[in-house]
Amino acid sequence: MVEEMQKIMRLLLFFSLVLLGACSNESTGVEKSDGKIMVTTTIGQIADGVKNIGGDKVEVISLMGPGTDPHLYKATQGDIEKLEKADIIFYNGLHLEGKVLDVLKKINDKKPTYAIGEVISEGSLLEDTEDSSAVDPHIWFDISLWQQALEKVRDGLIEIDPDNEEYYSKNADDYFSELDRLKEYAEEEMAKIPSEQRVLVTAHDAFGYFGAAYNMEVMGLQGLSTESEYGLGDVQELVDLLVERNIKAVFIESSISERSINAVIEGAKQKGHEVTIGGELFSDAMGEEGTEEGTYIGMYRHNVKTITDSLQ
Repeated sequence: MVEEMQKIMRLLLFFSLVLLGACSNESTGVEKSDGKIMVTTTIGQIADGVKNIGGDKVEVISLMGPGTDPHLYKATQGDIEKLEKADIIFYNGLHLEGKVLDVLKKINDKKPTYAIGEVISEGSLLEDTEDSSAVDPHIWFDISLWQQALEKVRDGLIEIDPDNEEYYSKNADDYFSELDRLKEYAEEEMAKIPSEQRVLVTAHDAFGYFGAAYNMEVMGLQGLSTESEYGLGDVQELVDLLVERNIKAVFIESSISERSINAVIEGAKQKGHEVTIGGELFSDAMGEEGTEEGTYIGMYRHNVKTITDSLQ
């Protein structure tokens, strides 16, 4: 009798431990992500799009924060861990994140990893004037192209979470309507700049799509990538252009040192031509999280207002 009771007690203990272990594992999973899809992105512009489309079904981490230059960014061990923990990954592609591509390609073998910029047709992409084999990766400055790219975010989320297809589709439609209104605002504001003053001079050539969208001439001291070197000849060439065209304002960028553009301002001054800094633009990175400029729409509106206020 005693032996039978001991056997029963051992069986009860065994099943209790099994049930406890199962509950523990389930609890750990919930604590990790609250049941949400873990998404890792490279740049903030994509992260903001994922948040708007994914809503409360996703938890989003961006590797590159405010003031970060994606052209020069190198992945840290912490970044690799964030990529490993993600359920799905979105990055721009088109060689924007050049120094992180090897890591992203390796991760692609393990989990869904999407280069959202590479869904855009080649005919819609701007070529690199210095390298015919490369294209301009700064597609978020053309709102229509950015909407196309974000469709890949919507489709990627639906693929990994098909039960919530209607939710993601509705969020995407609502967000795209906001982007349509942003485009209308930008067109109205940029139209206020006289044609002879429609020249945008920045540290590097990140605003090509912006210029094409609003019939504006864009000039950068450096090429499409900040990896491009610039020398005294490049500075002098831009100085001569400012003097010849009587351009009064140039713009700095939040993710790039002011040193290069200050050299241009000083060079113009030596030729008796006063050039001022028209303001700071957000190019490769957005503003601080929690601020208006920390969102794609807020960043875009800031750039439009800064440019129009300086060039009207």
